[in-house]
Amino acid sequence: MTKKRLIGVLTVALVLGTASMAMAGDESAAAAGLWIFFGIAIACGFGIGVAALGTGLGMGNAINGALLGTARNPEAGGKIMTTMIIGLALIESLCIYALVICFILVFKIPDLGVIIEKAF
Repeated sequence: MTKKRLIGVLTVALVLGTASMAMAGDESAAAAGLWIFFGIAIACGFGIGVAALGTGLGMGNAINGALLGTARNPEAGGKIMTTMIIGLALIESLCIYALVICFILVFKIPDLGVIIEKAF
């Protein structure tokens, strides 16, 4: 098992393990709402980070391919550039979709002050 795969598996196990422990306890509805607040906040940060990482790697790979293609055939530089710009826009749209989903989740977070008042 490679080091990257091992880190990925351990990260997933850690996230799922903490989520299951949080949901397993007998807590009041207010305290459960507090766990939902923290879960959504962590999920939004993790989701945007993964989306930015993926799109950054994809864009770097696309630019690398375009530069190599232009270096091999300079006459096709215009067509390669146009195709690359369209591809980069489509790649960037994936990160924007993740951002929109995170905004939707963040606006679904209940008011933290109400949750704390009910919990204590």
